[in-house]
Amino acid sequence: MTAPGSNKESDKWNAIYQSRQQTGETTKLSPAYILQEFHHLLPAQGKALDLASGPGANALFLAQHNMESHAWDISSIAIEKLKEISSSLNLDIKTEVRDVVTSPPEENSFDVIVVSHFLDRQIMPEIIAALRENGLLFYQTFTRTRVQDSGPSSDKYRLGKNELLDLCKDLDTIVYREEGTIGDTESGFRNEALYIGQCRSVNVSKGQVI
Repeated sequence: MTAPGSNKESDKWNAIYQSRQQTGETTKLSPAYILQEFHHLLPAQGKALDLASGPGANALFLAQHNMESHAWDISSIAIEKLKEISSSLNLDIKTEVRDVVTSPPEENSFDVIVVSHFLDRQIMPEIIAALRENGLLFYQTFTRTRVQDSGPSSDKYRLGKNELLDLCKDLDTIVYREEGTIGDTESGFRNEALYIGQCRSVNVSKGQVI
């Protein structure tokens, strides 16, 4: 997860990714479950953003699925690692060290936006407005209702029950999954929620989803 930005936040996340590199964690990356499970919903081509990408497992996956893949993160160390991996795989990924909170994506700029393990509610309108007509938002992150203690310690960075549906109410819901603590909690999709929504149309003059 990449946190909201400042020099202090950048330093914090650089230190985290530096530590992960030293323990080999950044060599064992997998794309988010939402992409692995629902990649068949991706368009045949288009411009895609892995927002708050970390070392960019989602960006790599998008590039491997014929998307023009972009990755933004506040950590220069994470972005440098992504450049190294993408070069070794001969994948073209357009990377940027960028504070996505103070510099969210521009209106009507992406066909696909993927967000995993990142939450800043204040930029949700900008994320949604950045989708082009028929664009897709893939969003997966931690919930307050959980059966394990993985993820952020602060509820500020966790979703309330069904909160993603409210945050993304201006999109058409394609997929929503949040299993909470119902049934056999040792099975299923727990501790997180996932959402896929589609932009109906874009008011270009105002940058609004309508």
